[in-house]
Amino acid sequence: MSALRTAVIGVGYLGNFHAQKYAAIADVELVGVVDNDPKRAEEIATALGTRAFNDHRELIGKVDAVSVVVPTQYHHTVARDFLSAGVHVLIEKPITVTIAEADELIALAEQNRAVFQVGHLERFNPVLVALDGVLQEPLFIESVRIAPFKPRGTDVNVVLDLMIHDIDIIQHIVRSPVERIEAIGAPVFTGEEDIANARIVFKNGCVANVTASRISLKSERKMRIFQRNAYITLDFQNRKVLVAQKGDGEIFPGVPNVKVDERQLEEADALRSEIESFLMSIRQGTPPQVSGHDGRMALETALKINRALGRK
Repeated sequence: MSALRTAVIGVGYLGNFHAQKYAAIADVELVGVVDNDPKRAEEIATALGTRAFNDHRELIGKVDAVSVVVPTQYHHTVARDFLSAGVHVLIEKPITVTIAEADELIALAEQNRAVFQVGHLERFNPVLVALDGVLQEPLFIESVRIAPFKPRGTDVNVVLDLMIHDIDIIQHIVRSPVERIEAIGAPVFTGEEDIANARIVFKNGCVANVTASRISLKSERKMRIFQRNAYITLDFQNRKVLVAQKGDGEIFPGVPNVKVDERQLEEADALRSEIESFLMSIRQGTPPQVSGHDGRMALETALKINRALGRK
């Protein structure tokens, strides 16, 4: 099997990790890296034994697949250049700035038979895999995603920076259109919302209460799912899953017996799993695990939340 030729566009904090994963995977050649800071590109290229390029367009014709890890406002332009040339693209979340931009990229990928995957990393967290056979029809979902303040990622507000992870997960497991949204938020350290809460009501009756903050003193990524006869707690950060299910019989009259199953999952490299899934889709010609349509749907809901916050 011939090696897939890859590159990473944007090797800041996260892009550096993308480049490291490609360099470490068998049957993959990291052809090069690009960054708007030439010194940074040269530094990463030297460390990984590859080349630094000044312009992402120089790589067209030299690569089969790329990771696009540039600031969100450049997602559309960079990804468009590669997809137009039939190059497979893994793009970081959010997919683009606007729905029109997302639609154009999805159409280009389909026209040129290119794999177009969106980097919603939590989809590759082992706690989601542990839901197989347990999750049925969620009635109410509560999620909390909080983190200490970091300047990285502040080109967008907390909805597009952090909350969008949970939006994607929730829409993936609820599988119903959004009916209405209420939201509140506040800018604290930046000119954008740094903390926000959204109440999302789906057409099938499920309700999700979603909170995200990037001005907390600790990190936490938890979700609670309530369905008929069961309660599920997911701890994405510590890889823990708790399932409390109504059992047979009663502990006392009128008090049902409850079976509790708590599991600590093994540590996993979600980014490597994400990239390997992307490469497998390319080799096998199968749809990506997180498609452009998934990324578009998460963006659409995030933008609706922003409108509910009073943003255009």
